[in-house]
Amino acid sequence: MEKKTLVRLNAAEVAALLLRADLRILDARDEAMFDKEHIAGAIRLDGANLEAILFGTPKQRPVLIYCYHGSASVQYARIFTDFGFSEVYDLFGGYDAWRAHHAAAPGMPTTPVPSPGLALWMSEQGYAGSDVDATIVTMANRSTPLMQAARLGDAGIAAELIACGAALGPTNSDGNNALWLACFSGNVQVVDLLVAKGIAIDNQNDNGATCLMYAASAGKSEVVERLLAAGADTSLKSLDDFTALDMAANIDCLRLLRKASLRQPEHA
Repeated sequence: MEKKTLVRLNAAEVAALLLRADLRILDARDEAMFDKEHIAGAIRLDGANLEAILFGTPKQRPVLIYCYHGSASVQYARIFTDFGFSEVYDLFGGYDAWRAHHAAAPGMPTTPVPSPGLALWMSEQGYAGSDVDATIVTMANRSTPLMQAARLGDAGIAAELIACGAALGPTNSDGNNALWLACFSGNVQVVDLLVAKGIAIDNQNDNGATCLMYAASAGKSEVVERLLAAGADTSLKSLDDFTALDMAANIDCLRLLRKASLRQPEHA
C-alpha cells in the first residue's frame, strides 16, 4: 500500500490551494485567537474534536492544517496522514506566515466570522461562542448548528453557517447528517442547498436508513423527487433489509421510486 505523506506549503502555495472548493481547513490555535481572525472557511481543531473530525471527514478530501507557527499543525497533520487521508497539507510558519503574506498581498480570503444575526441565532439555540461546528452538551442527539438550522427549515441560516465554514460531514448520535434533518423539516430549499454543497446524500444512519428511505416512509414526495434528481441511490437497504421503495408511504413516492429504480443498476 502506498504510504501517504504530508506536504508542507508556504503561504503563497496555501493561497493557491484555497481555490479548491473541496478543501477542509483546520485551525489548531486556541479559541480566542480563532475568534479574532482565521483563514476563510476554517474550523477549529483541538483534542476535544479531533476524533469527530477524523471520522466525519472523507479520507479523499484534501485537508489543510495550520497553527501559530507551524509546530502543532505538523503533529496533527501526521495523525491525519497515519489515519489514511490522501492529501494532507501543513502551513509552514503557521498563521503568522499567513498574516504576513496577506499583508503583502491584499485580497487574500479573510475571516468569515458569523454575523451578529447568526451569532444571536446560535445563542438562542443554546450554542456558546462562535464555533459553527459546536454541539450542545446537554442535547442528547449532539446536533450542530447546521443540523439545527436544517431541522427548523431555515435556509438563510443554513447558508450563512456553510459560508462561515460549517462542516457537512458530522452526524448526530443516531448517525444522521444535516440532510436528514432538512428532509424532516421538508424544506426543499435547505435540501437543495446541502446537496449542492456536497453533503453525503446516501449517508446511512445507525439503522442503515438513508434520507431517501426516511422521506419515502414519511410520504414527503417533493423531498423524494429532489433526492432522486440529485442521484440518491434507490438500491441501498436498511438493517431490516428494506429499500426506500419498500418504505414508500403514498402513491406519489411509490411512482417516483419505481421509475428511478428502473434507471439505476441494482448493487450486488
